[in-house]
Amino acid sequence: MTVRNNDLSDAALAVHTADPSLYNEDLAPLPASRRTWGWFAIFNVWSNDIQSLAGYTLAASLFITAGINGWFVFAAILLAGFIVKTLVDLSGRPSVKYGFPYPVLARASMGVRGAQFPAIVRAVVAIFWYGAQTYFASTAIALALNAVLGNPGGPQFLGMDAISWISYVVASGLQIALFLGGIERIANFLNIAGPAVYLVMIALLVAIWAQLGSELPGAVATVFSRSEVTGWAAVSAFAGVTGTMIAYFAAVVINFGDFARNVRTERAMRFGNFTGLPLSLALFTFLSVFITAGAYLLYQDGRGEPLTNPTDIVAAVDNVPLTVLAAVTFLVATLGINVVANFIPPSYSLSNIDPARISFRRAGVITAITGFVIGALWVAVISTIGLPKFVDTLGAVLAPLYGIIIADYYLVRKQRLNLQDLYSADPGGCYWFTRGWNRRAVVAFAVAAVFSVLTVWLPQLAQYSGFAWLSGAALGGLLHWLAMHKVVVRASHDDI
Repeated sequence: MTVRNNDLSDAALAVHTADPSLYNEDLAPLPASRRTWGWFAIFNVWSNDIQSLAGYTLAASLFITAGINGWFVFAAILLAGFIVKTLVDLSGRPSVKYGFPYPVLARASMGVRGAQFPAIVRAVVAIFWYGAQTYFASTAIALALNAVLGNPGGPQFLGMDAISWISYVVASGLQIALFLGGIERIANFLNIAGPAVYLVMIALLVAIWAQLGSELPGAVATVFSRSEVTGWAAVSAFAGVTGTMIAYFAAVVINFGDFARNVRTERAMRFGNFTGLPLSLALFTFLSVFITAGAYLLYQDGRGEPLTNPTDIVAAVDNVPLTVLAAVTFLVATLGINVVANFIPPSYSLSNIDPARISFRRAGVITAITGFVIGALWVAVISTIGLPKFVDTLGAVLAPLYGIIIADYYLVRKQRLNLQDLYSADPGGCYWFTRGWNRRAVVAFAVAAVFSVLTVWLPQLAQYSGFAWLSGAALGGLLHWLAMHKVVVRASHDDI
C-alpha cells in the first residue's frame, strides 16, 4: 500500500477491518481531511501547559530550592524549553505522517499487545498529574470564594476545609464537562485561556512592582542565592533545574502524537512547538521570576519563606476584584491544559487496552474517578514529597519509554511502518514478536527505568538527579537499539 501527500483517507479505510481488540475509531489513522489544527493550536497547547498553577508553583519552587542567581534559573528553564522542543518534534513526526495516536506508535517497538504496557504506564502517570492539577485548579476557586466570603475557615479533612472541598468538587465537574465537549471545543477554550493568563500575570506584576519600585530588578539576582552554592554545586543546580523542567513536560513529550495527529502539516507542528515552548516559556518564566522575587519581599509567610502558589500571592495583594479575576483566569488555564495533557492521553491509553469494550469516553470516566481520589490526597499525602521530586519521579518512569519509541522509529525502522500490521493480531505480522510482546523492549525499559528512578531517590546518585529524564531516555533508547539492530525488520509496505 502506498500513501502519499499526507492523505491517509485510504489508509484509514484499509484498517477498518482490523482485529477488534486493536482497533476502534479513536485509535484509527486520522485522514488529512479531518485535521483542522494549525501552528496556533499547538502554541496554545504548550502555552496553557506552561501557565498552569502547577507550572508556576514548580518554577517558583525551583527559584527557591536551587540556591543560585535567579537569572541562572531563568536560563536553565529556557534551555529546557529548547530541549523539549527538539524532543517533541521527534515524537510528533510519526503521528503527523500516519495520523495515529501515541498508543498505536508504541506497538511498533513494544509489540501490538506489549504496547498496552507503555500505554498503562503513561495513563498512570497522567492520572497522577490529573489529580494534582485538579487540586491546583481548585485552589483558584477557593481563592475567589474566600475573598468573597471573608475566609470562613472551619474544620479540615485530609488537609482541606469545607471551602477547599467544595472547590475541588466543582473543579472536577468542570473538567468532565469540558472533556465531553470534544477536542475542538477544548482547542477553542485554550485559545481564550492562554492570552488571558498573561494579562492577569502582567497585572499582578504591575501591582507588586508599584510597591517595590527600583528594588525589584536587583532582587531577582540575589533574593534566592546562597553563598554556599558556588562552583560545581552551582553547575549541578543549573543542571538540576533544567532536568526537572524537562521532566515536567515528560508526560506530554512521550504522547505528543495524540495532539500532532490533528495538525495539517509537520511544518505547522514545528512552528507551533517553537513559539509555544522556548518563546512562551521565556515570557512566562520572566513574569514568574519577577513576581516570585517581588512577593518574597512583600508577602513572606510566617516562616519567612517565599510564596510559591500564585493564588497565595494574589490573596496577599488584598484586592478583591483582582483576586476574583485572577482566580477565574488561573482556573480556566489549569482546567484547559489538565484536560488536554492529563485527561485525553490516558483516555487513549486506556482505550488501547481493550478497544472493543473501552471507548474513549468510558476511559475518560475511569480517568476522572481515579484522578479525583489522587487529587483529594494531594495535601495530606503526595505534597509531602515535594513537587520537584514528585515531577522528577514521574518523569524518570516515562523517560525510557520515550527513548525506546524514538530509537525504534528512527534508528531501527528508518521512519517506515507497516500501517496494516499495527492493527493486526496475525502472528505473521511485523509487530507480533512473541505473542504480541517485544520482550527485548520490555527488558530495556526495566533496566533504564530502575536507573533513572534511582538517580532521583538514591542519595549516592543525587548529583545526577538533574539528568534523570535525559539519562533514562538515552539509556532506554540505547539498550533497545543494541537489542534490536541485529533483528531483521521486515520492509514496510508504506512509502510516504
